[in-house]
Amino acid sequence: MNEPAITAEGLVKSFGKVRALDGVDLEVQEGLVLGLLGPNGAGKTTAIRILVTLLKPDAGQATVGGYDVVRKQAEVRRLIGLTGQYAAVDELLSGQENLYMIGRLLGLPPREARSRAAALLDSFELSDAATKTVKMYSGGMRRRLDLAASLVGRPRILFLDEPTTGLDPRSRLQLWNMIGGLVREGTTVLLTTQYLDEADHLSDTIAVIDRGKVIAAGTSDELKAKVGGQVVEALPAEVGDLDAVARILAEVAQAEPSVDRDSQLVTVPVPDAQVLRVASRRLDEDGLIVNELSLRRASLDEVFFALTGHAAEQDGQEAEQSERSPA
Repeated sequence: MNEPAITAEGLVKSFGKVRALDGVDLEVQEGLVLGLLGPNGAGKTTAIRILVTLLKPDAGQATVGGYDVVRKQAEVRRLIGLTGQYAAVDELLSGQENLYMIGRLLGLPPREARSRAAALLDSFELSDAATKTVKMYSGGMRRRLDLAASLVGRPRILFLDEPTTGLDPRSRLQLWNMIGGLVREGTTVLLTTQYLDEADHLSDTIAVIDRGKVIAAGTSDELKAKVGGQVVEALPAEVGDLDAVARILAEVAQAEPSVDRDSQLVTVPVPDAQVLRVASRRLDEDGLIVNELSLRRASLDEVFFALTGHAAEQDGQEAEQSERSPA
C-alpha cells in the first residue's frame, strides 16, 4: 500500500489553559477524502493549522505528502492548497486579478498565470464575473473564488476548513460538486465540517473529534453500525406521554433516547429490528398510544449524539478564539 498522503500521531496543542488537541491521530490515503467532523471549538481548525504548517504542535508528529510538517515546512507547502473558514481573497481586486496575482506569487510566468486564472474561473462558473471586483461578489461566489485560489498551484493535497459555512443550499451543492470533481481527478482532501450531511456526502472516511480528541473513525456505515445502525422513532398521541414513551424505549433498547420536545419525537438507537415489535407490545401494555412508531437506518446525527452526548452543532469547550491564536 502507498504511503498515506496525511498522517498525524498524538498531536497535542494548548492555548494557555485550554487544550485544543489532546492526542489526535489521523490518516488519509492518497486520492480520498477524510471528513473531520465536530462542533465549533472541537479542535478541527487547530489540527488543520498544524498540518498546513501554520502552527507547531506541542507534542506528536505529522506528515503531509511524506514530509514532516515541522522539519520540512517548505516541502509541505509546495504540495498543498488551503481554503480556510474565511475567504482570503482581496476584495479590491477582480476575480481574475486575484488568481493572476497568486499565480505570479507561486512563480508562474505571466502567460501561464493568466491562462491558469482563466481556466479556474471557467471551471468555477465565475467567467462572467472575472473582471468585477470581489466586493461585488455574493457569498457563494467568494467561496468558489477562494477554492479556485487554493488550486492555482495544482496542489496534490487540499485542506478545506468548513468551506460551506454560511452558504445557501444552492451554493453548498455547487461547492460539493466542485470538490467531488477534484477528488475524481486524484486530489486528496481533508475536510473539516460541523454539517453531518456534508461529511456523509463527501467523505470516504470520517473522524469524529470532540473536545480535542478523536472519539471515533471509520466509514459512514461503520460509524452508524457502532450505534446499532438503526433507530426507532415514536410520536406519542398525547403530549403528556412523551416522557413515559421515552422511558419505555430506553428500557427496551437498553440505550439513551433522544427527546425532541418541539416535535414531540422520541428517537433511540437499537441493535436489531426485533426491538420495534417489543417496543410496540410494551407501549400497548402501558396504555400508551403513538401516532407513529417506525424503524429506520441511523443518520450521522444519531451517531454523533450517541458518541458525544450532544448535537454536532453545539459548541465545544474550546473557544473559537483559541483556535485562531498564533503559535
